Amino acid sequence: MNITNFAEIERTRYNRLLENTLSSLNIHHTDIDLLSDSELRDVVASAIRSQLQRESIALQSVDEEALIQRAIDDLVGLGPLESLLRDPEVTEIMLNRFDQLFVERAGNLYASNYRFRDEQAVRRVIERIVTPLGRRIDDSAPMVDARLANGSRVNAVIPPLAVDGACLTIRKFAINRLTMADLQASGSVSLVLAKLLEVAVGCRQNMLICGGTGSGKTTLLNILADFIPEHERIITIEDAAELQLQHENLVRLEARPANQEGEGLISIRQLVINALRMRPDRIVVGECRAGESLDMLQAMNTGHDGSLTTLHANTPRDALRRLETMVLMAGIEIPMSAIRQQILGAVKLLVQISRLADGRRVVTSLAELQGSDGDVLQLAELVRYNPATRKHEVTGQIPRFIDKLATTERNEILALLNEASAVSF
Repeated sequence: MNITNFAEIERTRYNRLLENTLSSLNIHHTDIDLLSDSELRDVVASAIRSQLQRESIALQSVDEEALIQRAIDDLVGLGPLESLLRDPEVTEIMLNRFDQLFVERAGNLYASNYRFRDEQAVRRVIERIVTPLGRRIDDSAPMVDARLANGSRVNAVIPPLAVDGACLTIRKFAINRLTMADLQASGSVSLVLAKLLEVAVGCRQNMLICGGTGSGKTTLLNILADFIPEHERIITIEDAAELQLQHENLVRLEARPANQEGEGLISIRQLVINALRMRPDRIVVGECRAGESLDMLQAMNTGHDGSLTTLHANTPRDALRRLETMVLMAGIEIPMSAIRQQILGAVKLLVQISRLADGRRVVTSLAELQGSDGDVLQLAELVRYNPATRKHEVTGQIPRFIDKLATTERNEILALLNEASAVSF
């Protein structure tokens, strides 16, 4: 039997089991901090079984193995969250307060029966997540971004910012990495769109992947990075490392927050500047949010073609406007005309991905930046998603980047576009 709510069983006896198990561990395992995670779980499981036998504890209608697993989760894991992290159908976990938990399955939200005992139990779990990473969360720093050991993204907020108690959001790490073939099978991309994206990465087009929260930007970034040739050197830069690039010549950099004295901050912008000294062929920034956008544009403009990044935006046009605003956040006096020229020289393609009302994540637009008309940057949409037909359609625009291809491959792309155009129209 799977235990979902300990309020329905003998709470007092279960809590006593946990307390006695902890006491037993403290007495018999003074070197417990030296154990690996799997060894620690084995030790705890053995201690719980011994405690059950010693005290003849029998909780009504509860399978002993399920009880032991839940106790292990509470003692050395993330409590009620562990079962959800093990569930492959759960893609996101959202704890609003200790007694209110929601999960995302197939893009839709559902209330969960799992609960924490109290506010302190939530705070202990948050500390368990952030402490090994050298990060902190307290009254002076009541928000934190972190990650789990498997790469899942974590955000936590505690009082006084979180009025109803500590809240926690976990975007789960996919056990099996998705591929472009998976996106095609799910309808997220079409055959033509997939081929254009593959060719664009291969011929070193700088790309912005745009979308809203939870739309799948990071997943798509991972998939596109698979098309980067193996011989190239990649530097990835993130707030919390979660990219899963499968390249041999790869350096992963992660930003660092300030310590309790307000010192030691290493921002994404500093890492982008440093990456330029590391002989990268391509720079991949997990997300541009502020002044690092200027440094990313300069990197794209100074020999690091084929670089990739993501940013929050609802459309490719909105992405360009937001990029202009973020460059201004660098604190350097730059005329808007110069910023637009930087963008025009750096950005080649914008890939828009969206989460639809039914929960599906779909690449809704592929646009190429082809020039400017006065102060207006000119975007040419190459492929768009038609929600009425639930299919991708080519627009008839010929991407300029295919001129970089060999004649044979260029002709193949043109033939594919012509065939798709005949079907679309």
